[in-house]
Amino acid sequence: MAEATGVVPAPQETGAPPLSRGLSWWWAVGGALGLLAAGALTLEKIAKLRDPSYVPSCTLGKVFACGTVMDSPQAAAFGFPNPLIGLAAFSVVVTVGVVGLIGFAPPRWFRVGMWAGTAFGVGFVHWLIASSLFEIHALCPYCMVVWAVTIALFLHTSVDTWPALAGLRRVRGSVLAIWYAAVLALVVTAFWDDWSTLFS
Repeated sequence: MAEATGVVPAPQETGAPPLSRGLSWWWAVGGALGLLAAGALTLEKIAKLRDPSYVPSCTLGKVFACGTVMDSPQAAAFGFPNPLIGLAAFSVVVTVGVVGLIGFAPPRWFRVGMWAGTAFGVGFVHWLIASSLFEIHALCPYCMVVWAVTIALFLHTSVDTWPALAGLRRVRGSVLAIWYAAVLALVVTAFWDDWSTLFS
């Protein structure tokens, strides 16, 4: 009918919207930082497995004691070193972020899946934070990079995924700052008596 009248119907907009550039940048950059930290932890773990007396480069005293963290049961929560989870997860995040910057428009289920991954990650990270502060009583600088990145990725992914959270777009920087401040306050409190021995 359209051909007979010479009228060409307008194309239908049926595709999913592309990822926002802001979220894509967060995934690309945050994923890259997390991947670097996970890679460094993996190399340190391999070195420690080869030589149990090896002192990781991220050990800076009694507080920042990567070796203590690596030797804890929590460092292999699923039966293998946690950094392997980071290598896999952050590889996906940075890849999706990069393709998002060139216009990738994932379906809704994909976006929800990415959110679910960050939700698992932030829950796992907070369990590790609690373990580091109150059970292991030692910190790992590389792990702390993963903590910071995962929290930021979860917050930004949540705001982008769920329309009900759209109101947080303008204040998510403040929410993130408060979140970081709360974690920092826990760290300071947990190690209050140890800071004098930081580099001893």
